[in-house]
Amino acid sequence: QVQLVESGGGLVQAGGSLRLSCAVSGRTFSNYVMGWFRQAPGKEREFVAAINMNGASTDYADSVKGRFTISRDNAKSTGYLQMNSLKPEDTAVYYCALRRPPYIRTSAIQYDYWGQGTQVTVSS
Repeated sequence: QVQLVESGGGLVQAGGSLRLSCAVSGRTFSNYVMGWFRQAPGKEREFVAAINMNGASTDYADSVKGRFTISRDNAKSTGYLQMNSLKPEDTAVYYCALRRPPYIRTSAIQYDYWGQGTQVTVSS
């Protein structure tokens, strides 16, 4: 049974940084595309970033380009989202997700496995 566990969320002031982690078990992590999504209260879940199986290709939402960096360590079965220059509008629950290869996709419906989420709150 696949399990994704996010960690690293918390409360941070605007302009600060956080690093989210997503630990994967029950599947061979390197066989999957990984994505990060977020959902703010009253809003739909939205795409943040994704990375292909070997880390050579990434995609980002326009709202986070230049501030967030997605990465993965297949040897540790862990993915990461480094978030810098955080803004209050980045406040949301952040989810990691896996989808079968080979393509990066930005729609949540195209991801097969999900974590439980971690709260990120950015104060102004």
